[in-house]
Amino acid sequence: MEYRMEKDSMGEVKVPAQKLWGAQTQRSLENFRIGTEKIPVEMVTVFAYLKKTAALVNKKLNHLDEARAEAIIQACDDILAGKLDGNFPLAVWMTGSGTQFNMNVNEVVARRAMEILAGKGMPVSVHPNDHVNRSQSSNDIFPTALYVAGLLLIRNDLMPAMRDLYDKLSAKAEEYRYIVKIGRTHLQDATPLTLGQEFSGWARMIQRNEEMIGCGIDYLRDLAAGGTAVGTGINCPEGYDVLFAETLSELTGEAFHTAPNKFQSLTSKDEIVVVHGMLKALACDLMKIANDIRWLSSGPRCGIGELIIPANEPGSSIMPSKVNPTQCEAVTMVAVQVMGNDTTMGVAASQGNFELNVFMPVMAYNMVQTVRLLTDVMNSFGTHCIAGITPNYEQIDKNLRRSLILVTGLVPLIGYDKACIIAGKAVSEGVTLREAAVATGWVTEEDYDNCMDPAALAGLVRHESRHGNS
Repeated sequence: MEYRMEKDSMGEVKVPAQKLWGAQTQRSLENFRIGTEKIPVEMVTVFAYLKKTAALVNKKLNHLDEARAEAIIQACDDILAGKLDGNFPLAVWMTGSGTQFNMNVNEVVARRAMEILAGKGMPVSVHPNDHVNRSQSSNDIFPTALYVAGLLLIRNDLMPAMRDLYDKLSAKAEEYRYIVKIGRTHLQDATPLTLGQEFSGWARMIQRNEEMIGCGIDYLRDLAAGGTAVGTGINCPEGYDVLFAETLSELTGEAFHTAPNKFQSLTSKDEIVVVHGMLKALACDLMKIANDIRWLSSGPRCGIGELIIPANEPGSSIMPSKVNPTQCEAVTMVAVQVMGNDTTMGVAASQGNFELNVFMPVMAYNMVQTVRLLTDVMNSFGTHCIAGITPNYEQIDKNLRRSLILVTGLVPLIGYDKACIIAGKAVSEGVTLREAAVATGWVTEEDYDNCMDPAALAGLVRHESRHGNS
């Protein structure tokens, strides 16, 4: 491999000749050989937007000459177009301010900007600190990137996945609105409901989570940019912070604002913790939905077996014909990972000492991973499981008819205690609820039919019933 010599304030460093990064990036590579986790590519993209925004604002405020500003802007566009991939190799486990990653981007942009200027016959120096990082500090640009990345990923990736899953669940709720089945609480038989009602509850969970997250991400719109080192805005021109937020809003199509107090925005990460907590709430509901579906599809002959899930792949290396709820299992694994990430986010956010939080790279890694995993798993779950679910009508009807809890329908007529006696009589004598009820003399056959229609007990008007079990 060929190398070139790069220099920073600490001296010379040997850098791979074909790479655009400089001395500070190389030092980080050599000093933090920790784990395999890298700064996510989503953070690279957001940093490119932020460096482009800074160049535009500095140019507008006459804080950076036009030639360098335009070259920096073009270099950032190259990053956004994927032309400079492979130049951002740093580990998550670095300085907690993310300084080395900020410098990685600064160095790559600076070197690419000089190549652009040289191609125009302008051999002008572009310095990573003096020009690309002008009006910025790692201390304000990294938390800005953390919030912008979180908001953009949620808006552009997570929410479409949530809406698609909601649509699939809602379609099943409508399709199965007349299928009456036994309900369950405490893993025990309960009063009837329809399969459509059960699906509608799952659909509403996703919809409600989208509503909450949609409100929560507004807290990510206040940006730390302009606070520079400790929140005072040192080396930053007047009006830069407001213009930065306005310019970034134009570039991304999302409304951002300058944080009203930069001292808070540099050291506190309360907003991102709140939003991640909402993502954890989504994970909790996804866990519940996936578990419900794998319980209801359990068996298929020796379990509950009321739902039939798609057979996507063989389920066992030793047991022929076995089909497992693999999509449900993927959802539940993602859910526990998100819950673990949320613990990391909370602990990391609690460590904002004095004017800066120094756990930002790990927060960025966890935030990006959480959104990415939730997005991907909802797309997979909706396509490979929910869309292909079908009811096992025979098993649903069998379970419904066998349940003793239907006797609840007699309570308004004869009272709780007598209804208990009827249920006990049915069990002890091995007869049906109908036979036991009529035998007591407390209920006529007509009374029984009026009180014990499963469709009516599930809240359906009798004439709306469309399935033989109602």
